[in-house]
Amino acid sequence: MSGYTFAEKALARAAGLTTARAGDILDIQPDLIFSHDNSAAIRRIFEQTGAPAVVRPERIAITLDHAVPAPTTQHAQNHAEIRRWVQEQGIRHFFEVGRGICHQVISEEALVLPGETILGADSHSTHYGWLGAFGMGIGRTEMAALWATGELWLRVPESMKITLNGKLQRSVTIKDASLRILGDLGVAGGQYRAVEFAGDALSTLTLDERPVLPNMMAEFGAMSAYLPPDQAVFDYLEPRRTRAYTPLYPDHDAIYAAEYTLDVSNLEPQIALPHQPDNVVPLSEVIGQPIQQAFLGTCTNGRFEDLQAAAEVLRGHRVRCRLVVIPASSQVYLRAAQSGVLAALVEAGAAVGTPGCGPCMGNHMGIPAPDEATISSANRNFRGRMGTPEAPVYLASPYVVAASAICGHLADPREFLSDRF
Repeated sequence: MSGYTFAEKALARAAGLTTARAGDILDIQPDLIFSHDNSAAIRRIFEQTGAPAVVRPERIAITLDHAVPAPTTQHAQNHAEIRRWVQEQGIRHFFEVGRGICHQVISEEALVLPGETILGADSHSTHYGWLGAFGMGIGRTEMAALWATGELWLRVPESMKITLNGKLQRSVTIKDASLRILGDLGVAGGQYRAVEFAGDALSTLTLDERPVLPNMMAEFGAMSAYLPPDQAVFDYLEPRRTRAYTPLYPDHDAIYAAEYTLDVSNLEPQIALPHQPDNVVPLSEVIGQPIQQAFLGTCTNGRFEDLQAAAEVLRGHRVRCRLVVIPASSQVYLRAAQSGVLAALVEAGAAVGTPGCGPCMGNHMGIPAPDEATISSANRNFRGRMGTPEAPVYLASPYVVAASAICGHLADPREFLSDRF
């Protein structure tokens, strides 16, 4: 008999079983479920179930992050309803305005551990694979059912294996590799599949880089995405964790529905053109395209090393277009301030916002005017994603975002960094 994939092992564990296979229907009890500003809408669905109270409040996390600080009275009322709900239900894992984006905050708080299963009312819940966990996005109705029962049925997905070999060149990032995967395989390439990453390139990635891969797999249609946890992850979690865990790894003879290999050694900066994350070309093919705004942040590339990379490019320069910078969390913000990275960004002309999602989904703090082009370090560039259907959005790494902000058009960061290598 063949071995088991990570998804098969993780979901079997969550269902209290010893084994499971792709295609099995399981009733699982996730280790953590979370929502954000959508919690008020979920509460209204929950009330229709007739449940007297949420079960397992200790396994629930709620973060205010999608429209913070509240840009309208309606958003403020939504936040107020959530605060009351959290108090009524005794939900301890609640993170207020300014703490940051759910995926970053939950990782920093070690609320998810290797081998565990997390279901979130956010499409980018694949993010938690960087910690060796099974992370999956679900809808509001499913989340309301989880609040009421603590259980949800899932079909165990087939898995695909993506092997990344080699080592990225300086100023080429794992965001570029993620875009290349999307460009090669398409936004439906991982649909209802669990992605497992492997290869010697993974061990070269820093802890700030690793979340980019599983985060971007939401744009791949993946149900989940997993990186095998190593000692660096265990060391990161040790001072933060409050419970024991057992990491899970796929068997060497596990069966995969598909496999793909990419050597990242010779990869150059990549960019996703409007209006699809898989509309990817090498940056060199579109140098000079004008932009009116650059956005650095989001759950994909709003961590400290992302801000640091942009600061490397920007030092000694001034931006020629708007540059909006939003750290992914208060911890990232504080570290950037203490290290001088934030000062370098502000001196270059950046506008720095409250930790949160900002303009990524078009709520506020950087919505473009019609026909204004934005280059963004985010994960998604569908038409109207940033709030204006007539405004094109490009996706790239923090290095490329910073270089383009200096020039006012799409630019190669290596032009600004070559003298520092």
